[in-house]
Parts: sequence; C-alpha cells; structure tokens
Amino acid sequence: MYAGLQELGVANGEDLKETLTNCTEPLKAIEQFQTENGVLLPSLQSALPFLDLHGTPRLEFHQSVFDELREKLLERVSAIALEGKVEERYKKLEDLLEKSFSLVKMPSIQPVVMCVMKHLPKVPEKKLKLVMADKDLYKACAVEVKRQIWQDNQALFGDEVSPLLKQYILEKENILFSNDISVLHNFFSPSPKARRQGEVVQKLTQMIGKNVKLYDMVLQFLRTLFLRTRNVHYCTLRAELLMSLHDLEISEICTVDPCHKFTWCLDACIREKFVDNKRARELQGFLDGVKKGQEQVLGDLSMILCDPFAINTLALSTIRHLQDLVGQDTLPREAELITKFLPMLMSFVVDDHTFNVDQKLPSEEKGPIPYPSTIPEAFTKFLQENRIACEIGLYYILHITKQRNKNAFLRLLPALVETFSDLAFSDIFLHLLTGNLTLLGDEFAVEEFCTSLFDGFFLTACSRKENVHRHVLRLLLHLHHKVVPAKLESLQKALEPTKQSGEAVKELHNQLTEKLELRKPSPAEVTETPSMELPLPTVPTPASR
Repeated sequence: MYAGLQELGVANGEDLKETLTNCTEPLKAIEQFQTENGVLLPSLQSALPFLDLHGTPRLEFHQSVFDELREKLLERVSAIALEGKVEERYKKLEDLLEKSFSLVKMPSIQPVVMCVMKHLPKVPEKKLKLVMADKDLYKACAVEVKRQIWQDNQALFGDEVSPLLKQYILEKENILFSNDISVLHNFFSPSPKARRQGEVVQKLTQMIGKNVKLYDMVLQFLRTLFLRTRNVHYCTLRAELLMSLHDLEISEICTVDPCHKFTWCLDACIREKFVDNKRARELQGFLDGVKKGQEQVLGDLSMILCDPFAINTLALSTIRHLQDLVGQDTLPREAELITKFLPMLMSFVVDDHTFNVDQKLPSEEKGPIPYPSTIPEAFTKFLQENRIACEIGLYYILHITKQRNKNAFLRLLPALVETFSDLAFSDIFLHLLTGNLTLLGDEFAVEEFCTSLFDGFFLTACSRKENVHRHVLRLLLHLHHKVVPAKLESLQKALEPTKQSGEAVKELHNQLTEKLELRKPSPAEVTETPSMELPLPTVPTPASR
C-alpha cells in the first residue's frame, strides 16, 4: 500500500509504527508526525479544529484533499502532453515518470503514473519490462502503453488477440445457425459499416491504433489461421479491420496496405449490393496493377475476395447481369466459364420464361410442353470442378428459390449433391437456402417435394456433416407444421442424434421432438355414458271381448 514512499523520503505507516514503538510519549510523537507530514499550509492549522467540532475525521479531510490534488495532477499531465514543443513536453513527462515510477504499485498514486506513461510515445524500455513482468501493472496500464509492449512481444500480443478471434468466429457461426429463419433478415443483411461496429472489430482497431507493426501482426495471424482452417470468416475480419481503420482515417496504416483502395472499392459494391461496370473496371485495374514478385499482395487480395460478403455481392451481380443479357438476346463471350457455363444458366432462365408464357396461353392454344426435368451433364461437371462456376450456380439456385420457382429448384437440386469442395453443404449456402425455402412453405405438404429435398439432398450428407444435420433440424423446427405427417415422422427418426453428435444437434432434435409431441392430439377419453332410461313394467294385454 505504501510501496515506494521511502525511496522518495516520505514517511509511511511503517515509520509511524516504529516511532510509536520506540517513544516514551506517544501523543507528542503523533503530533510531531502530523506536523511533519500534514498539509504544510499555515492558514489551515487554525481551520482544522472547526472540522473536529463537526466530527469530521482528519483522515476524511486528508483523503478529500488528496483526491482533489490527484485530479488536478492528472489534468496537468494531460495538458503538458499537448503544450509547447514536442521535445520539451516529452522531457517534462519523462522527468515526472522518473520521479513517480517508484510509486506505481501504490493504488492511490498509480493512476497518475499510468497517465504519464500513456502520454509518452516511447516509455523507457526498463520500465516497460517492469510493467510487463507484473500482471497487475500490465492489466492496469493504458492500451497506448500496451502497444509499446506488444510490438516487441508477438507471443503476448497473440495471447491478447486470440480470444477475440475465437469470439468473432463464434459470433458468425451463431448467426448462421440461428433458429430465426427468414428470407428478409439473414447473414448478409447488415451493412458493411454496421458490421464494423461489432465488439471484436472495434477492440482490435483500438489495440492496433496507428501502429503498423501491430497491424501486420494481426494480418499474419489471420493469414495463418485462414490457411490452417480454411474458415472464410477470417477473410471477412481482414476486410472489416482495414475498413474500420479507413473509417477513422488512420492514414499511417491505410497508405501502406496495398489492398486498401481495392478493399475500399469492393466495400462500396457490397454496400450497394451490386458491382456496376465502372467499379468492375476499377477492381480489374487494381488486380492488373499487381506486379510480378508481389505474391503476398495477391494472397491478401485473394483473402479480400474470399470474404463471403464479397462473393455474395459478385455472385448476385452476375445473376442480375445474366438476366439482363437474356432480355437483350446476348450471350457472354471470352473464357470457357463465360462461353459455356453462363450460357447454360441463361438457358435455364429461357426455359422458365418459355414455360411461364405457355402457362398463360389460352387452353386451346397451349402446346403439351412439360417443364424440363433434365440438366446438362456439363452443368453438373462445372459445379464439381470449377470453384467460380459452383459459386455462381449456387447463387442462381438461391435466386430461383427466392422467386418461389419450385420447378426450377427441383430440376437443379440433384446437381447439388456433389459440388466443388462440398460448397452446397457449406454453412453460408445452407443458411441462405433454408431462409429462402420458407417462401416455398406450402410445397412441404407435397410428399414428392419433401422426398426430393430431404432424401435427395439433405440426408445424403447428414451422417458425414454435422453442420448439415443442424441446418435440417433448424428448417424443420421452423416448418414442421407444413410437412406431410408421415414424412415428418420418418425424418424425425432419420435425424436422431448418434453417439458422436454434438450438443447442438441433440438440443435441436429435443426441441423438434417437444414441438411434435405438442402437436399430437390427446387420446380421446372414451367413456360409456350410463343409460338414464328406466325399464317399463310389463303390462298384460287386456283380453278381447
């Protein structure tokens, strides 16, 4: 409590204890101690007895004076940090730190010492090491001081950042697995700026400040984790962190990050949910501008583009452009993906238009045109072998589902069983698909539809992919009342958790079971009502005369 006072020549509790132990007149010793260590203000001595008359303890008075002086000192330290020439102000703060640092463990003085260190751009290394070695001091120091410690201690910085990264991934997964299934509010609903206000992004932004070295450390953590786990949420965080620093106009970092302008342009596209021709040319220009030997820049740009929010925007824009091309009787040109795969998607759009027009014709003019049920083998192959084709194909399926196009959905559904890197069974796609399927709620009353969707798609992966198991249960919790009863019963059995199933699957299945139990009609209480009629006595028939 009194650590450091002796080094400054100030008496403390131990000194008083020793004085009282060795003196013959304790009252005189106490009086002398008060005189030597009290507030040395002549006019105060005559005023103190008035406090005694009011029953105010001297401790309370001195504590009040101390608190007031400490606040004034804190204000003065902050003022020194802003006034005069840079060299002079920092010299004053360094001198003050030298005089006060010995009191850093004294709780009442500690805030002043920490304030001085906070305003010093370079705290002496010896003092930083002392702070780092003491857990309580490290915890108490300002983030400005911690930055100076972290920049030369990557392991310690990693320990601080790691829980935040885990929290971020967990938050994203919780949104994807939320029991609230909606086509209007989904994973991609929040705007980029709103997402950047999240707790983790804000904390990381504060921890980094203007320190380029710390920013590079965080990027290296994200690169390493993404390569190790392939979890695309790290890509989202990489983009959000850069744009959070952009919002604060931290030019010290934004100007040295080669991905800044590309990310800024893409962020504007995500905000508007569309990539127009002008921005498409800008983005292409940034990519073309990467020179040979800048492989790390390409790697970082790949992470920015692998952000699910970027893929979502690019894929939706592609689908929109394809619809425009159908209206213009134009086909895409250039690479095989563009000359073969995209025209195939356009042919599906044309099939829809043809079928819809046919349905509107008067019955006598109708030709016997059933809805096409087959899909080109090349389409399935594209979805299996080409990442970009697969992403676009999946977004086209989300598009037709959102349009309540049951025929087109059932036609393309078989192609989703085997896709590039199992993208059709990824959390993001299933999160969006389950939301869109709520628009086809009435179709769940048709057994053929349920068989195609559950047996033909979902159940093919449930046993090997727990996330699929969870998404199916989420969907059934939302739409169980629409599903054919016989099918619902078989699905409940098929989706029973195994010994290897996680707690989330077990909890969801329990919730579904409870909901189905509530829907069952209670057994009718069949009781025979006793007859209220009494038997009539036998009356002999009168003899005929």
